[in-house]
Amino acid sequence: MFNDRSTPLSLLATRRSGKARDLAAPGPTPGQLDRMLGVAMRVPDHGKLSPWAFVVIENRAAFADLLEATYRAEVADVDVGPLRAFAHQSPCLVAVLSRVVEPHKISRWEQELSVGAACGLLCAAASAMGFAANWLTGWAAYSPGVTAALGRPGDRIAGFVFIGTPTQPLDERVRPDPATVVMHWDG
Repeated sequence: MFNDRSTPLSLLATRRSGKARDLAAPGPTPGQLDRMLGVAMRVPDHGKLSPWAFVVIENRAAFADLLEATYRAEVADVDVGPLRAFAHQSPCLVAVLSRVVEPHKISRWEQELSVGAACGLLCAAASAMGFAANWLTGWAAYSPGVTAALGRPGDRIAGFVFIGTPTQPLDERVRPDPATVVMHWDG
């Protein structure tokens, strides 16, 4: 069973992303989304810098237009159908921005780790509320034009989090054997 909400630990142990293209309505209500975002902000944040920001993409048609125009300007005049489809996946879409504070004694690396943790916790919060989420990057996350449209100078897009109700069963993916990634050091 995926996203088993019987206990907090069960949820974390069975958490599974849904595919963005398979997420449909209902999505979270504005109140549910606010709660998810509040949870996402409860990540480790050395220095209390809040090095992240969340952009809820409300107007999907305008976002699709932005992706198309920016892609044509930055890359080439090619088939933009997949980009337009990307903009319309799932009933809820949140861009997570990395907003690193520099110069600061807290390193860029630590701040970026906090941003990644916020993305992960947003996905877990969606699962805890009975939805599924998918954190994706792709071309749009690295586009200077898309970043400029969604953020402010110096921001980077950590990813797009799609949230909705899965229309297909969630599939397990291969997980690493703990013996290959867990080490014990005793001096």
